Amino acid sequence: MDLKTASALRRLRLVSVPEAVSFLLLIVCSVLKRTTDFNAVPAMGAIHGILFIIYVIFWIDAWNRTKWALKNAALYFVLSVLPTGGFFADRMLRREAEAHVIAARARKESVVNA
Repeated sequence: MDLKTASALRRLRLVSVPEAVSFLLLIVCSVLKRTTDFNAVPAMGAIHGILFIIYVIFWIDAWNRTKWALKNAALYFVLSVLPTGGFFADRMLRREAEAHVIAARARKESVVNA
């Protein structure tokens, strides 16, 4: 994996958890708006909207650089619209990045030992 691909996956990972947290907080704010006088939905909605747009931009960049199959790319997008999906996306992206690092090291060692 080249440096730009690793950076794209890292950026997507870094925004996936805050995006998921903001989605959960938006749901809590929506419930509080309807049950109490507390109304933080406009502020939380704006925060979540910005994080979601950033997630989509980073998702497109990661998809472009990693050349994911349509199935994998769709999975990461669907995870972004589920309330806790960002946590699962983070875990899956971490595993994928680790697998790429291990494969790159194995290729490097086989070239050195050859």
